[in-house]
Amino acid sequence: MGNIILFALLVGLASALILIPFSKAEDQGRKMTSALLIAAIVLFTIGSFAFYYLFNLDRNLSSLWPLAILITLGGTIFAAGKERMIKGSLFVLTLLLGVYFLLAFLFNAEEKYESAKMTEKMEISTFDEKETPASVPPHFARNKMKKAFGQVPNTSYYELGNLQIQKVNGEYVYIAPVEFSGLFKWVNGKSTPGYFTISATDSSANPKFKKSDMIYTPSSFFNKNIERHIRMQYPESIFYGGTQLEIDDEGKPYYIRTFGEFISARNGFKVKGVVVVDPKSGDTKRYALADVPEFIDGAVSPEAVSLQNSYYGNYIHGFWNSLFGKKDVKLPSDEGTEAQVSPIFDENGEMYYFTDFTSPKEGVDSMLGYSLTNSRTGKATFYTGNLKESYMDSEGTMQIIEKKFIEKKWHGEMPILYNFYGEASWLTSVLDSNGFLQNYFIVSAANPEISAYGNTPNEALRKYKTALQHGGGTLDGSSKAEEKQTSGEVLRVYKEKTGDFTIVSILLDNKKNYIISSETNPLAIYVKEGDQVKITYMDTGETFLPVKELVIQGLE
Repeated sequence: MGNIILFALLVGLASALILIPFSKAEDQGRKMTSALLIAAIVLFTIGSFAFYYLFNLDRNLSSLWPLAILITLGGTIFAAGKERMIKGSLFVLTLLLGVYFLLAFLFNAEEKYESAKMTEKMEISTFDEKETPASVPPHFARNKMKKAFGQVPNTSYYELGNLQIQKVNGEYVYIAPVEFSGLFKWVNGKSTPGYFTISATDSSANPKFKKSDMIYTPSSFFNKNIERHIRMQYPESIFYGGTQLEIDDEGKPYYIRTFGEFISARNGFKVKGVVVVDPKSGDTKRYALADVPEFIDGAVSPEAVSLQNSYYGNYIHGFWNSLFGKKDVKLPSDEGTEAQVSPIFDENGEMYYFTDFTSPKEGVDSMLGYSLTNSRTGKATFYTGNLKESYMDSEGTMQIIEKKFIEKKWHGEMPILYNFYGEASWLTSVLDSNGFLQNYFIVSAANPEISAYGNTPNEALRKYKTALQHGGGTLDGSSKAEEKQTSGEVLRVYKEKTGDFTIVSILLDNKKNYIISSETNPLAIYVKEGDQVKITYMDTGETFLPVKELVIQGLE
């Protein structure tokens, strides 16, 4: 609190000295008295304190430029003679400074692009079939948490806070803090009781409430408000994006906020690190990105990543090109789940923010590429995709889902592009009008006519694999799975008609399950229990292993 009072006092003193005329004027009523000076200092000090406290603005001199223009203008008006010339010169300088700050975006677009420049590659690596993607949509997870809110003590005091995803003890979970529902509830409650967690991979999982008292929160007031508390500790720091809750592997919660620096002239933003706050004690620590604690997944805020994506997509040839010529301009989509980006995890458990880019031309749903930004380091990679193919963007995917389930009025949420079996594919959660999860939909980005859906991501993947086998996709062993061969006796057979073809599931005497489509092997429809068979399959590690070739002895 002391630093903001001192800052406000200095602002008040400087403002009074500039505004109050010192030169003798013909009108003696304008002569400054010591009482008037003191009153002006007090007035401007109180006003400056209120402004910076209420708006939580950084306390750098550069943040004073609007006030400086007003004060120097007033000082010029009230002064006379040489004093007016001096204060008039100050007014012109502050006015020019204000114009520079206001128009900086016209001239620093190239700097913004350079700060956001990404490494370019063609395709992301193939998805590991043994993994389960974090595919539970946040809207569905939030609905479940709300229904479990009765676990919270003094429920009427609180409401559910912002949802975010994190990896905790090797599991992907959504986290949402319990927040105060208003000023009077904060006065009575003093602290929030904890937070909710729920699996981000298992849609059948139920939310769990974790008790952990938190005093410094986004919904607290005055000096207990987490953002104001951080500002008090770091008055000159530049922050971008809101606070987020992260928990360590022991379940202890921390609030974090991304800080950085302006690109130039209080315009633009470049990430430098993160501030971490213990919400119970208020202890704060500041880390550079290279030193962020291991348990923190989202050191770079999604808002900062969204801003960097905008720089990279819009400013490749400067500001004016982004408005008029639009040469090579690509627009980041707004289909993300957090600030227009979607958090996902790779096979090593590292979190990235996913964004697809589309054409600025209206009515075009062709994707121009997609980016993955490391949420801890801020390093980004832009994937062009196979330049010989035309990929559908996330908006096109959502439209396909709406048309597919038009009678049921279902809609898609959280479209993410994966490399499934060597095919660029969109995985999207499908929700009904009440926000309940109905299924998972997968569609080829290059061949939208190839799609499948299932009750779980793995079921949808199995059906999609079959769709690729007879739909002209690229399922040719290009996944990470190793091609193997086996033989044995058929113990069980299950056949299911899918469109014009039959899906055959086989259990061999080696106690392993195999699956094949009659599209790729028409004779598979004749297999029966007791047959001796030779199988060439992909060892994906799944329950049902995809078969590339089936030979039934006696039918060669």
